[in-house]
Amino acid sequence: MLKVNGKELNYVPGTTIAELLEQLNYPVARVAVERNGEIVPRKMLSLTLVEDHDVLEVVSFVGGG
Repeated sequence: MLKVNGKELNYVPGTTIAELLEQLNYPVARVAVERNGEIVPRKMLSLTLVEDHDVLEVVSFVGGG
């Protein structure tokens, strides 16, 4: 079990953060991710596996003007 933006979710072991974001319909190119209090660099999203008890905060960037 892990938390994403305060909601508890089940996940499949071996899932990367990028895969999880896609499953949750987040636009991977337009988000910032914090994992357990630390920012995950964008280039690491497809390499970093989610683990039991991880806490992820996902912030979407929105254009406008």
